[in-house]
Amino acid sequence: MNLSAFRVLGASGGARSAVGLARPPVSRTAENAVPDPLRLLVVGGEDHALRIPFLERLARHGVAVEAAGTGDPAPFAAAGIPYHAYRLDRFVSPVEDVYSYRSLADMLRRRLPDIVQTFDTKPAILAPFATRATGVGRVVRTVNGLGWIYSSSSPTARALRPAFESLHRITEPMTARTVFQNRSDLEFFEAREIIRKGSGQLVPGSGVDIARFDHADVSSSAQDLRRSLGLEAAEVVITVSRLSRVKGIATLLEAARVVARRRPAARFVLVGPRESEGRQAIPQGLLDASSDIVLPLGSRADIPELLAMADVFAFPTELREGVPRVLLEAALARLPIVTTAMPGCVDVVRHGVTGLLCAPGDPEALADTIVTALEHRDTSAEMAGHCRALVEREYSLDVTVARYLRIYRELARTRCSGAMRGAGEAAA
Repeated sequence: MNLSAFRVLGASGGARSAVGLARPPVSRTAENAVPDPLRLLVVGGEDHALRIPFLERLARHGVAVEAAGTGDPAPFAAAGIPYHAYRLDRFVSPVEDVYSYRSLADMLRRRLPDIVQTFDTKPAILAPFATRATGVGRVVRTVNGLGWIYSSSSPTARALRPAFESLHRITEPMTARTVFQNRSDLEFFEAREIIRKGSGQLVPGSGVDIARFDHADVSSSAQDLRRSLGLEAAEVVITVSRLSRVKGIATLLEAARVVARRRPAARFVLVGPRESEGRQAIPQGLLDASSDIVLPLGSRADIPELLAMADVFAFPTELREGVPRVLLEAALARLPIVTTAMPGCVDVVRHGVTGLLCAPGDPEALADTIVTALEHRDTSAEMAGHCRALVEREYSLDVTVARYLRIYRELARTRCSGAMRGAGEAAA
């Protein structure tokens, strides 16, 4: 991200483009003046398809939803959601960031959304510049974790932190609402004066579709999966994650060896991509060296079935997460959870109550905690039940969608009432 480049971008053109003349009709009731329908563009990255259930649920509430991302358009087409591809490099690339900004600005001029909702780090910075330059839309950005920049001790990560904070400070006045998935990140932004105190809003997690797990036929398919994978007699520890160092996968591979010495029947199943992780990807050689006890499956669509066949869910992340969706899904599967004491994870897992926590980057501690979960099945099952109840209460898709709808409608009413006042003053 190039700070000086985006200062220039942010200063260019604040007036609405002429293409913005054709706006959707507005409901003029005093208490509910909102565009009819509310037009929402949701911008993300390569994993944007994970938010399709969220988008579908918004559409059921009468929101005209469109999505913009960098991944496969096919899932969006299957769901009937208009999808717009744009350029975005999630790694450090100032030149590509300028192309991304221009692509987003062009998209806004074409689509004319009322609200632009962003997920992921770069869209949260790029979209405010684009809305300011075009005069189209209001930005709601969701900070879904502080990620590698604040989790890594590498010189590159440390060098990027001042630029990250400066860009967020610059774009904060261009942003209608900044949403945080966990309280730790909200408090961090306030303490660093990245946002104004009291201006941030907490919406826990991204929402998880409870019905997807409750309606999945996992009872027979779980046993079939065990047989097909050669795990009939195994104690299965499963991880669903990008196979990246920052996700703690290297730590997990070391821990797996320790667990296997103490629990010879233990086997570790890894679900998630490796090739997309660039220099952070776990070397194939490390996976090959553990092939006797570790089974990498790559990306899979049958997550409920895979979780149902497991005995413990391990999530060894070393990142500052938002609220990891995989923890919520593991909870819905009533699977005992072992994870690290990182922001976002601790919002879901309270040690000894809804799961077990250990220190990040510590293979021995991770191994000890996994063994504890395997040895004490009754206690683990009780914690899994408590975690499921928490997710149903605070993190369900319906609850999350309702919270975002309140934000969107409040912003839409504010804009519409302002426009109506302006029209009245002009007529007078």
